[in-house]
Amino acid sequence: MPTRPLPAPQTTQRNNFITVTAPTGERDTVGNWLSAYLEFEVTTAPSSQAVQRRDLMLFRTYMLTAEGTEERARWTPRLTKSFQSGLRSATRDDGARRWSDVTVNRIIAHLKTFAKWVHKFSPFPLGEPTAKVKGLAVPCSLQVERAITPAERRRLLDAADVLCEIGGRSKDRKRHKDSRPRRASYRPYRNRAIIYLLIETGMRRAAVTTLRLGDIDERRRIVTAEEKGGVSHGYHISQEGLDAVLKYVEMERPEDAAHFGSPLLFLSARENPHGRGALSPWTVNQVWNEIASTAGVVGRTPHSARHAMGRHVMEKTGNVAAVQRQLGHRNPAYSLQYARITAEEMRSVLDDRD
Repeated sequence: MPTRPLPAPQTTQRNNFITVTAPTGERDTVGNWLSAYLEFEVTTAPSSQAVQRRDLMLFRTYMLTAEGTEERARWTPRLTKSFQSGLRSATRDDGARRWSDVTVNRIIAHLKTFAKWVHKFSPFPLGEPTAKVKGLAVPCSLQVERAITPAERRRLLDAADVLCEIGGRSKDRKRHKDSRPRRASYRPYRNRAIIYLLIETGMRRAAVTTLRLGDIDERRRIVTAEEKGGVSHGYHISQEGLDAVLKYVEMERPEDAAHFGSPLLFLSARENPHGRGALSPWTVNQVWNEIASTAGVVGRTPHSARHAMGRHVMEKTGNVAAVQRQLGHRNPAYSLQYARITAEEMRSVLDDRD
């Protein structure tokens, strides 16, 4: 069912403080409250805000379909439970579930936060409508088996080093017999630094694109990144990884930074006609895929480097807290996943007994 556009929220402003005024009459709708909530209450990163808006609009659409109205008083605990059940039972054209239990929990969590905010300003007739709705029980599972192996790590770093020599060179051997020129927009030291950063910190690829030059603490060897939800986390980085980043900062970044006037650490080449300064996660994928192809590493993604860092820290320390500290997991259960042992590793351990 199509939804009506959200109208402007009712607000008052005094001495630079914005106060949300509870809507009355025809304006006391979920849509009006949602508009005010997104504009004045949600302060997370833009990417997180987009997810919250999408999740909350799902409920608004459901309410309009199920109740034929979005009048706030009609939002009851039973409606919330019905919405949760509807999410679990929704399917795609191929019969597969549209939303996993993990996604359903995320949507309900966003709805709970919104409902509590509304209830604070104007209590619901039957009480806060999400208070008794519990999250679904889901297993905590990471695909740690997809981590790059130590041998793959070596090959990837070697391939990244080779970039500085042969990366971006013309492949036309007939026209360039003696020496093949490099594309003006190619940035081998930048691409090398990205690979080193992913492997030597365990950072997520999206965080790489938002790093600023000032986020690098050379003395403490810490890179502070903006993670999911706008939370900052400091990643420790090896000396080798830090050296690769600083080499890029010295060799390639200055002119690109001057061209774009950007404080971001990794920038697109000024010669690139489509470059806008900031890199995208897609670009990080492209850099990774180029290196992986050169290294002969198949079936691995940038996130495989994150899993490898988690397993490395666990193997060296045996400390779940150390994994949590490096990777920034808010839920320690995720860090505990790196203590898992694969069937192949178990067989190897058993066969290695004296």
